[in-house]
Amino acid sequence: MDTHEPRVAVAGGTGVVGAKVVDAVRRAGATPVVIARSAGIDLTTGAGLDAALDGADAVIDASNIETMSGKKSVAFFEAATRHLLAAGERAGVRHHVALSIVGCDRVDMPYYLGKRRQEELVAAGPVPWTIVRATQFHEFAGQMIDRAPRPIAPGLRMTCQPVAAAEVAEHLVATALGEPQGTTLEVAGPQPERLDRLMTQELAQRGERRVVVPLPMVGKMGRQVREGGLLPGPGATIGQQAFADWIAAR
Repeated sequence: MDTHEPRVAVAGGTGVVGAKVVDAVRRAGATPVVIARSAGIDLTTGAGLDAALDGADAVIDASNIETMSGKKSVAFFEAATRHLLAAGERAGVRHHVALSIVGCDRVDMPYYLGKRRQEELVAAGPVPWTIVRATQFHEFAGQMIDRAPRPIAPGLRMTCQPVAAAEVAEHLVATALGEPQGTTLEVAGPQPERLDRLMTQELAQRGERRVVVPLPMVGKMGRQVREGGLLPGPGATIGQQAFADWIAAR
């Protein structure tokens, strides 16, 4: 009987979704390895990666950079992905799973340029792979509020289909412990929502009296979003927890 307990390395394992991935790995009966700067591992230089991936069966890349700069996004994901793939090949990792974003190939947001580059490198890389694109997490509305100047909170009239990060984490782990598919999968929440309205619900839950000012998305990017660029395709895995349910459960 095979008693091997899989080892799953989680890049960005202390982030919003990464920490949930680590928990999901444990629930699946596997051993998580957290890849983060706080653990002495630097994706941008590769420092510490060989030791972290030693004996790893799979890698889940949930790493992230907070930037609105396309140049910085590309630079980060280029470096991080190259180092992860190279170290994974040396370690004999059998499955590389990259977390990406639904619509990153259709909507020209600067940040998405980095995700496109990540996907290109993974698909052309030396480690068997699967890409999992997720829609915006429920936490996204709160992140937009936290970045906004007081007393108002500009909210884009942006239609998305937010998903629970915990559900995405479970899907990533199930994918990583399965066979590499060499394709792109999608995960989304149960229903389309508008970002400015989600922000209003988030503020109400917090008990804050700030006002959300709806703003239209203009130009090419606005047209791409209005055409459904951030919504999942027909083959997507649909999560169960809607934004309102997530808010109520907090």
